[in-house]
Amino acid sequence: MDSTELAFAGPARQAELIRTREVSPRELVDLYLERIERIDPRLNSFRVVFAERARVEAQQAEGRAGAGDNRPLLGVPIAVKDNLDVAGEVTALGSDAAGGPAPADAEQVRRLRQAGAIVIGKTHMSELAIFPWTESQTFGVTRNPWNPELTPGGSSGGSGAAVAAGLASAASATDGGGSIRIPASCNGLVGLKTQRGRVPFTPEPVHWHALSVAGCVSRRVADTALWLDVVSGPLDGDPLAIPAPDRPFADAAARPPEKLRVAVSFAAPLNAKVHAAVRRAIEETAAVLRSLGHDVRERDVDYPELRPPFVPRWAHGIHQDVQAMAHPGRLEKRTRALSTLGRVIGERRAQRARDKEPKVAARVNKVFADHDVVLTATTARPPHAADKFHGKGWFASLNAAVPVAAFATAWNVTGQPAISVPAPSLHEGLPLGVQLIGRPSDEATLIALAAQLEAEVGWPERRPPVD
Repeated sequence: MDSTELAFAGPARQAELIRTREVSPRELVDLYLERIERIDPRLNSFRVVFAERARVEAQQAEGRAGAGDNRPLLGVPIAVKDNLDVAGEVTALGSDAAGGPAPADAEQVRRLRQAGAIVIGKTHMSELAIFPWTESQTFGVTRNPWNPELTPGGSSGGSGAAVAAGLASAASATDGGGSIRIPASCNGLVGLKTQRGRVPFTPEPVHWHALSVAGCVSRRVADTALWLDVVSGPLDGDPLAIPAPDRPFADAAARPPEKLRVAVSFAAPLNAKVHAAVRRAIEETAAVLRSLGHDVRERDVDYPELRPPFVPRWAHGIHQDVQAMAHPGRLEKRTRALSTLGRVIGERRAQRARDKEPKVAARVNKVFADHDVVLTATTARPPHAADKFHGKGWFASLNAAVPVAAFATAWNVTGQPAISVPAPSLHEGLPLGVQLIGRPSDEATLIALAAQLEAEVGWPERRPPVD
C-alpha cells in the first residue's frame, strides 16, 4: 500500500495494519505530519498540531503493539475538534476569548486514548460552533479540499476538511443543528448525528439545552461505527445517558439490513429553497436503494414551524457559552449580539422551547408508523463561497444559515439519529450529501443501510485533488 492509499485507509484498516505489523504507528504519524505540513496551508483545517507529542505516543504504541496489545485504535492518528478538551492545551472554540489550558482530557478524548488512538491535532470550527461554515476573525477561513474557493461547512469544518484531504484518519465533530452532517455533506464524508445521550458531552453534559450531540466524520461507515463503539456509553451522573445497544455498532456496519421501508421526503422545512442538484442527489440515492431491494416510496415528513422549539434553546445556549468564556469582550460582534438575544430570551423561555419537543417529535415521527428510515436532503444547496459571510452581522448570518441547516435542525430538536452520506454522483466535481433519519436510538439500522449504500456507490474511492 502506497503512502496516499495509507493516508486514506481509515482507522479500522490502519488499526488492522498495525496489528499485523504491516505498518507502524510512527510511519502513520510521520505520514500525516508530512501531509499536514504540505497540504494544510491551502485549507487551514488545523488550529494546532501536536507533532512531538504524537511521535512520542507513536513510539509507545509501537512497543505496545509488539507486546500483543490489540486495542481497537492502537497507534491510529486522529484529530479532535477544538471544542473538546485536550489536557494541557487551550480549548479555543474558534476564538481568542478562551482562557488557559484544559486541566484534563474530555471524556471522549480519554476514551479515544484508552482505545489507543493518537491525537495528532485540533481542528478549526466556527466561533462557539454557532454557524454552519468555518471562519472566524481569530483563525481565518477554512477551505474545502474539493475546491478551496468553497466552504467545508461547519461548525466542524476543520474536521471535515482534514479527513477529506487525508490529513487525519477520522476526526471528532459535534452537532447542535447540523454541524456533523453539514461538513460530511460538503466534503464527501460520512457524518452520523448520534442519538442524544449516546456519547457523553463533557464537560457540559447538557449543551444548548440538549440540542448538541457528539460523534465524528470519517470516509467509511465502518470507521464511524468503530469510533462510536469506542466513545459511547453511559457516564455516571449524565442526565441524558441512555442504555448501551445490545450489539456493537461495528456489527451493524458489517451486515446488510433486511428489506427496509424507506420514505423519500422532498418537503423543505423553514421554507428552504432546494437546489436542483440536491433534489437530483435524493432521487439518485432512492434509485440505488430500490435496486438493493428496499421498498422506497415518496412520503413527506410533516414538519412544524421549527423556529419556536429550536431558536430559544440555541440562542440561550450561545449566551451560556459566552458567559463561560474567560475574555468575552474578544468575541466577534455577531457572537456577542446573539448572546444578548439569548440573554433576553432567558432560561425560562429556553426551557419552554424544550418542552415543545414531545409535540414536535410526535408530529415528525408519524412517518415512522409505516416506514423504517426517512431519506431527505442534508443541506438545501451545494457549498457556498468559503468567505461569503466572513465579518457579516448576526442577522444576515442567521438568515444565510437557514438553507444550510434547515433539513438538519428538526432531528436535533427530537434528539434522534440521522446520518449524512455521499450521494451517488458528484455535482460539478463536488460531493453532495443526503440524509437518512432513523427512529429514536436506532443508529444500528442507519449504520447498516449506510454501509450497504457505501458498498454499492463506492464513495471512499473518491478523493479531492489535493496531492
